[in-house]
Amino acid sequence: MRAIPGTDPPTFVCEDKAEAARAIADEIETIVRKDATPVIGLATGSTPIGAYQELVRRHNEDGLSFERTTVFNLDEFIGLPPKHPLAFRTWIRANLCAQLDLWPALIRFPDVNAPDLAAAGRAYEEEIRTAGGVDLQLLGIGRNGHIGFNEPGAALDSRTREVELHPWTREDAAPQFDGLQNVPQRAMTMGVATILDAKRLRVLAFGARKAEIVRATLEAERNAAVPSTWLRGHPDVRLYVDREAAALIET
Repeated sequence: MRAIPGTDPPTFVCEDKAEAARAIADEIETIVRKDATPVIGLATGSTPIGAYQELVRRHNEDGLSFERTTVFNLDEFIGLPPKHPLAFRTWIRANLCAQLDLWPALIRFPDVNAPDLAAAGRAYEEEIRTAGGVDLQLLGIGRNGHIGFNEPGAALDSRTREVELHPWTREDAAPQFDGLQNVPQRAMTMGVATILDAKRLRVLAFGARKAEIVRATLEAERNAAVPSTWLRGHPDVRLYVDREAAALIET
């Protein structure tokens, strides 16, 4: 792993996804072993799955326990049944939670089925505060710079809320949903301010398709048009990329 000098967020180029996965798992393991009541923020999809697989391996082979850990999921589609195979709560349970010794009551998701979504967003914020805040939040970056489902235009002071998904976000999800027409148009997400409240932010971006947005995250003016630029200036943030995603960065 190689650090790129002078970058904000501090950026590290990994030889492959496995190296990034180990780095993330190392940090989560340190928190889980040392903290009395650790709180981890989870993201879904192919980007973080290597880190989750490494945590499951350490649980099975090294006895790493998560029984005192609370997890908060970053976002969720609106309009999918609770057990839909493409709902994020289904994905995260299958790929991580069901394979660890997490207490079910300590696995938290935004309540996308609540009759009042604005109140549900406020309740989720209160759950995070009551838990003592997020010790480490894991993130990816969308092609348009979204973090969570904070799409272009997301304000710096935004909190957990209902959002409309950007066309690019829905296009990227279309293959999994067997067509764009099946992709939900709305979601709930932690807000930018919610994400920035986390004590540590660890961000992953892999592949040539992310090279342009990685460069913009590091170099564009900090503004709502590229939400990932809001990460700059956080007191403890790191961006892990592979060589393809780093291709357009001046090193």
